[in-house]
This record gives sequence, C-alpha cells and structure tokens, in this order.
Amino acid sequence: MAISLQEYQTSYLPLAYAHLATVIPAFAIGTYMMIARKGDRFHRLLGKGYMLLMLTTAAITLFMPALVGPRLLNHFGFIHLFSVLTIWSVPKAYVAARKHDIKSHRSSMIGLYVGGLIIAGGFAFMPGRLLHTWLFA
Repeated sequence: MAISLQEYQTSYLPLAYAHLATVIPAFAIGTYMMIARKGDRFHRLLGKGYMLLMLTTAAITLFMPALVGPRLLNHFGFIHLFSVLTIWSVPKAYVAARKHDIKSHRSSMIGLYVGGLIIAGGFAFMPGRLLHTWLFA
C-alpha cells in the first residue's frame, strides 16, 4: 500500500531532507577518510563525526517507509538492512578502535563505507526511488 500524498509531503519529505543533510557530509568525510593518513588526532576527530553522522542517518531512515519493493510490517524494505548494518557496524568499529584492534576497526569501517554508502547509495538512485525522481525525471 502506497503512502498518501499528504503523508509523503508532511512526513516522508522532511525525513528525506534530514537524511540527505547527514548522509552527504558522511559520504564526503568517509571518502576523505578512506584515502587520508590514519591514526592521528585529526583522523580520530573526523572519525567520531563520521560515526555520529552515520548513526544519525541510519536512525532517520528507520522512520522512512520503503516506497519500492516488498515491505515488512507495511514499512520496512530491503534498504533498511543497510540501516541495521550501520547501527551494528559503528559501535563495533568504535570499540575496536578503542581497543587498538586496527584490523577489526578497518574492516568494520570499510564495510560500513561500502555497504552503508556505496551500495545503499547506489540503490537510492534506482528508478522509483526519490533521488532518481529528483535527478532524472
């Protein structure tokens, strides 16, 4: 069942804008972090900001109903699995960094970047999704 136009305008669009406001800087910071020097004070500061942005964007998406594909409980779609990945990966990566487990931290952060930003972002541009409509329709 599709959401109504009024629900779309009053509930979904503000969440979509909030999601974009957190995911765009997260993507910029994450891309920089993938290529920049690791381990210094600046890396740790940016990393904390990146993690907060990613957790915030994942939390926002949990309130956004899936508009494409099958839905669970008339709300959650496959795209929400990336939110769960993020909510699981960020604390895992943070704890690994605090324990100086660089290998686990690195793999969690790469998985978060690839899964949470690259793959999920790619799905966001597919036909029927909001970004595809805004950019290509």
